[in-house]
Amino acid sequence: MGIERYKIFSKSKSPESKEKIIELMLPKIKWLALSIAKDLPKNVDVDDLIQEGVIGLLNALENYDPTKGASITTYTMKRVRGAMYDYLRKIDWMPRGVRKKVKEVEEAILVLEGKLQKIPDDKEIAEYLDMKEEDVKNIKNEMARRQIFSLDSYLLDDSEDSPIERIESRELNPEQEYEKEELIEALKKSISKLSEREQLVISLYYIEELNFKEIGKVLNVSESRISQIHSAALIKIKNYMKEFFGSDLNETG
Repeated sequence: MGIERYKIFSKSKSPESKEKIIELMLPKIKWLALSIAKDLPKNVDVDDLIQEGVIGLLNALENYDPTKGASITTYTMKRVRGAMYDYLRKIDWMPRGVRKKVKEVEEAILVLEGKLQKIPDDKEIAEYLDMKEEDVKNIKNEMARRQIFSLDSYLLDDSEDSPIERIESRELNPEQEYEKEELIEALKKSISKLSEREQLVISLYYIEELNFKEIGKVLNVSESRISQIHSAALIKIKNYMKEFFGSDLNETG
């Protein structure tokens, strides 16, 4: 979206200018909604995601500040995605029983990696939890979905529900400024505790925005292996951050 079109909107903020911007951005919003929904249960309505994305777009346009450096397209799409993720967290699409099993598998991965000095495979996790290997695979699929909504807010700061977002404003008082700095520092320290490979996967995925297949080509390993490394890294970050937040991050998202 051109900055001139945004300037026209910011001056008039008329319904007509809003409609033009929505029309321009709608294909991207639909693509993002479909991309997110493809890995979610069928009861998640794509049209609801699109609607939340449009609301996120309008809120972004109201709050966009071009002096902060981010392009209008980058800024609005991050807020659109954040609005969709926020909606998915609110509807709590993951059943409580599945949520409990996800937590068990996450804890098992941490324990077994400490014992085995490697990321455990599905068979090792299944034996540790006295579970079927197929069940572990299914739970790990749910983990992959859940991680999108629980930790992206910390790594990408793209959700209105994230701790960083909650304390951001145009003018921060000294206490809020300190809290924000402490939060960011805690996240940096958490990531620094990861192995070099885990840090690289996190960087390529969240900063360079490569997908698992592309990262696999960079590191010359399989896509499933990158998925394993990514999941283990996020579980560790979540575990490291518990101490800072004083609560269990597994209960969020």
